[in-house]
Amino acid sequence: IVFVITHMHTLSSSVSFLCRSANKHKPWIETEYQGIVMENDNTVLLNPPLFALDKDAPLHYAGEICGFRVHNGPLGSGSVQFEAVVLDRSTGEGLVRSKEPLDCESQREHSFTIQAYDCGEGPDGVNSKKSHKATVHVRVNDVNEFSPVFVERRYEASVPEGRLFDRIVRVEALDADCSPQYSQICFYDIITPNVPFAIDNDGNIKNTEPLDSKRQRIHTFWVTAFDCGKNRAQADAQVVVTVKPSCKPGWIGWTKRVEYTPGSGSIPLFPSLHLETCEETVWNIQATVELQTGHIGKGCDRDSYSDRSVRRLCGAVRGEVDLLPPPSPAANWTSALPTLPSSDSSLVFSFNGSNHVAVVPDAVVSALSGDHFTLQLWMRRGGANIQPATTQTRGNRKEEETIVCSTVKNDDSFSHYSLSVHGCRLSLFYWPDVSAARPVKFLWKLEQVCDSEWHHLSLSVQFPSVTLYVDGVTFDPALIHDNGAIPNPAPRQRMFIGACWGKGSTTTRGPDSGYHGLLSGVTVRPGSVEPHSVVECLYACREGLDFGDLETLGSGMKVHVNPSQSVLVLEGDDIESFNRAVQQVTYRNSLRFATPGVRPLKLTTSLRCFNEESCLSLKQLEGYLVVLQPDAPQISLSGVGPHLARPAPEFEGPRGVPLFPELRIVCSLSHAVNTAAQGMEGGALMSDAVAHTLDGCEVQPLGEELNPEREELLVDMDVVRERGLEIINTTAYIAITGAESISVYEDVLRSVRYRLAKGSARFERRFRLSCSEMNGRYTSNELTLEVNFLHSLDSLYHPSHLLASQQQFLHPSHHAGELSGHTLPNPHRNSVVPGAATVIIMVCVGFLVVMVILGVFRIRSIHRRGEGSRGGAKEGSNQWDDSALTIIVNPMEVKTTPVNEVNYHLCLFGFFFICECFLSAVLRVPHGHLC
Repeated sequence: IVFVITHMHTLSSSVSFLCRSANKHKPWIETEYQGIVMENDNTVLLNPPLFALDKDAPLHYAGEICGFRVHNGPLGSGSVQFEAVVLDRSTGEGLVRSKEPLDCESQREHSFTIQAYDCGEGPDGVNSKKSHKATVHVRVNDVNEFSPVFVERRYEASVPEGRLFDRIVRVEALDADCSPQYSQICFYDIITPNVPFAIDNDGNIKNTEPLDSKRQRIHTFWVTAFDCGKNRAQADAQVVVTVKPSCKPGWIGWTKRVEYTPGSGSIPLFPSLHLETCEETVWNIQATVELQTGHIGKGCDRDSYSDRSVRRLCGAVRGEVDLLPPPSPAANWTSALPTLPSSDSSLVFSFNGSNHVAVVPDAVVSALSGDHFTLQLWMRRGGANIQPATTQTRGNRKEEETIVCSTVKNDDSFSHYSLSVHGCRLSLFYWPDVSAARPVKFLWKLEQVCDSEWHHLSLSVQFPSVTLYVDGVTFDPALIHDNGAIPNPAPRQRMFIGACWGKGSTTTRGPDSGYHGLLSGVTVRPGSVEPHSVVECLYACREGLDFGDLETLGSGMKVHVNPSQSVLVLEGDDIESFNRAVQQVTYRNSLRFATPGVRPLKLTTSLRCFNEESCLSLKQLEGYLVVLQPDAPQISLSGVGPHLARPAPEFEGPRGVPLFPELRIVCSLSHAVNTAAQGMEGGALMSDAVAHTLDGCEVQPLGEELNPEREELLVDMDVVRERGLEIINTTAYIAITGAESISVYEDVLRSVRYRLAKGSARFERRFRLSCSEMNGRYTSNELTLEVNFLHSLDSLYHPSHLLASQQQFLHPSHHAGELSGHTLPNPHRNSVVPGAATVIIMVCVGFLVVMVILGVFRIRSIHRRGEGSRGGAKEGSNQWDDSALTIIVNPMEVKTTPVNEVNYHLCLFGFFFICECFLSAVLRVPHGHLC
């Protein structure tokens, strides 16, 4: 006790010291917490639970937890929305809660830090200690507060009938909840009963049976959606499915036969055509339209004019030499070549590569000297009924086929060239001087050379420059090279067509070098080369494919037409634009008189799709264009009477008498000719106003041919040469040829004169005039003219004239039985009987003499009868007695003589009147002129 009392003060001081230093440790909490809070709630469930521990426990204050502090999280938020409270100070249990209800759709995740602090050393919290900061992650759990909503209130689709589809249309609904559980659409449902459709959980609608457009064209039903919280959509969606008739991919509206009326300009070929892809996704479409006109003419129709006429119409420079002229006595080097018919009246010569060769005479070759010339020709490899040349191997190479081979003399030297084909290559071998210069070879690689179609070649040589036009398009040489050492051709002037000669000989090299195919219109014009505009005109097609209006061509569309206008290609990527473009494809024909017939027509289509395996494949469509028979032009010759009567001396003058001084030629049509669309002169013209081009007229003497010693037909050659026309003047006919206007032919024909030699007068001569258009395709009426020669009486009774008239009586014309006095198209209606006027005149004169003699005798007889009556009374008594006679006297006898005289005079006058009328009709003179 003494010890305790003695040491009490010391113990009291120690206890007081222990109380003041009891809060030695900091509170402790977990470093990280995961929390969950329900949407629209504020209590956060933490894992692990929130407990703060202090090693100072169980000391009062120092071992107790007084509170938690919330700090901002990594994103600077959280402390404002959350707070932490202490549930038990002794155990350190705490609670985290939000200050207001949370929205998962606004923010689903929250992060912040929390820190615990103890109560310190006393009730005033002096010397309190804080724990470390722990991170708290709070996730807001969703509550299924939203219902699904469809993206669209109405869904539409169309499907072809008779098929089952995996998906016709897809409906879609959305949920505004934030969690996958409540925001996802778990399933869809068709709420309309008894419909042939089904829907899966993804919203894909398909048909459960094939649909029939005839039974039901439109199907309408309703669809709803459920989320995974089994909330139904706020509003159902309507689905409308239209059933289309069965879809067949391809062109719809194709017309196999298209008719074209000549003169109607351009017409659309496919006005209602459109492409049906049956909803196949296509990203490229290409259509090729082919119009075959090669069988109509060489290249394309040219109004059926010959090559020579086309050259004149195109304004080609004159002076060309025809190397393959029609066989004639003057041009016999083509007589052995086989020919084929041609629609344009041009001669087509066939070459077989061996014995079919044309050797041009030296007289023709002499006019082709010089190193400037233009060679033009129509060529078709192979040709009709001709097999292509067999492949001859010489180092595994096909032999060349020579078209033209020529050596000409130029002053003191010789030049040589040859045009050949070799496979699909065209070559020109040119040697400017065979004795000095080295040869040069020009090569062109052309598909046109070996496609077995007609092509027009124009080769303009201005050495060393060479220009090639194929179907009016320029081609540059693919290769120009020096051939090096080649044996010189013999310096001899010669030219072959269809082959070439061998070394040092005048024969051909053999079948290997011969040309296999068809040639036409082979001409050479020495001097300056042909202008490009003329070459283009020579091949310009008057009919072919065209595109209506390029301004209406949609974006992404392309159109291409080949030079011959026989192939048109359309390309695009949009079906609607492509369909509009196809309907703009037209057939154009600017011919006045289009060649009637059938033109085969083809449409080839290729499609490219995103899925190439399932891309559509369309078959080729075939049809034909029919050009109807055009109305024939009426070529009328008039202005010339059926008779031309002139004094015979006028025919014996130095210039003779013009036969057709007032000739008029008129061409008319019965249909409209639309030429404005083709850029031709004159615009849209009707009927008689169209301008025509004649290509030939002929004046022919009827009956016997002209006697060159006594008669001839004269033509103004200055007019003929000025117009570039050709004339053939023989005793049987005069033929004027060449494409020219009507006015030119009128001038030329008005200058045709008929002349007789002195002392060769005739009584009549007949001529026939006719003209033609487009190489005789359309002909005029045949105008017959009878020429009468008026002679004086002295010349009429001249023995030579009587002999001539007797010869006509003995040798009547072959047309003696034909009628006269009409200007009809019938070629023989204007003819009369040879010498008819002469016969009538002689008969009338003879009968007149007889009547005069009879009249004189009649008058004298009457006069004698009167005198005998008066004298008988005086002398009767001296002779005999006749008193016993009974004489009966007709009381009308006194009137008989006057009546007979009147009848005689009337008969004579009637005969004169009949003769005068008949002669007036025969000689075509007015009544009374013969008196």
